[in-house]
Parts: sequence; structure tokens; C-alpha cells
Amino acid sequence: MDTNVMFKIGYGLYVLTASEGEKDNGCIINTVMQVTSNPLQIAIAVNKRNFTTGMIQKTKKFNLSILSETAKFDIFEHFGYHSGRDSDKFASFYDTKRSPNGVLYITQNTNAFMSAYVQQEIDLGTHILFIAQLVEAENLSDVPTVTYDFYQKNIKPKPQSAPAKKGWICKICGFIYEGEELPPDYICPICKHGAADFERIG
Repeated sequence: MDTNVMFKIGYGLYVLTASEGEKDNGCIINTVMQVTSNPLQIAIAVNKRNFTTGMIQKTKKFNLSILSETAKFDIFEHFGYHSGRDSDKFASFYDTKRSPNGVLYITQNTNAFMSAYVQQEIDLGTHILFIAQLVEAENLSDVPTVTYDFYQKNIKPKPQSAPAKKGWICKICGFIYEGEELPPDYICPICKHGAADFERIG
């Protein structure tokens, strides 16, 4: 357990992974916080509609790969666009390992990983807050953790021209909702993020 990993969380972007039987799944999340020091607990928030959420609720365990500034857009595109219901997100796409808890984690373009067991879950409406005890943590590189701001400025492709459509755009995956008003309970059909992650365009 390398507790220095805790200095790499905060305003980062992470690949959350879970396993159930022979099925593996994962998604991008941006909320990881340390809750207590003894025992060492963290909290993550995951959209209810994501298939990874259901796996964690059943198995009570997950891994986090902390993405670094070397991460490429295809990681965000892959884990945001693919639902995981009918596709294997890890088939010959990423360098992965399986930690002692049986869950995969991504070693490519990450600077650390953590394994945790869920102690408590709290319903937040659109998301589930999982509070979990950290059982394993390892530093993989010294490359800084990618922040959402770094992702927007340096990783996400710049639009070739101003969008012709008017409406609302998902800041996570780029999906465009056409309409004057975005329903407050709207969920992006691509990445499953809520209305708070949309901004007006046009």
C-alpha cells in the first residue's frame, strides 16, 4: 500500500473498473475523494445508469486507474461511448492487469491505481456515492494526473469549425441535444452524464 497515491487524486479523471464473473466493465469518472485516514477510505460518485454501478453494487469492489497527462483521447472516447452491455471494453485495446481482488485495472497512460471494497453506498438521485476502504494502492509513474481543465485544453480534439446546430452540448462526450431548453433531468444517451454536464451552443 503506497499511501502517496492519495496525493494524485483530487480534480482528476479516472477509469473505474469492476468485474462480475467473467464480465469486466469500466467507465470514466471525475469524483474521487479521501474520506478518512484510519482506515483509509475513499468516496466515488457513479451514474446509476452506468452498467459499472450495478456490478459494484453486487460485488462490493472496484479498482481505479488514475489517468495521467499522457492519456490519449481514445481512452475517454472508448470508455464514454461504449455502454459495456454488449462489448468487451478491454479486448486487445488496453494494457491491463488484474489485482488480487479480481478486478482489472489499466496500466497504460495511468500514474497509479487503487483497489477498494465498498463499505457503504448512498443514493444521490442520479448517482450512487460509494464509500470504500482502500486495500491496495500503487504508483506506476511520475507523470502528473490529468485534470479536467488539461483534458479540455490538450486532449479533447478541437472542433474544425463552429457547430452549426443550436441547442446544448455534453461537455464530457460532445453529444448535441437540439432544443431551446434542456430538461433538468436529461441524461446523455452516449456517456450517461446528467444535464449539469451540458452547456448551451449556437
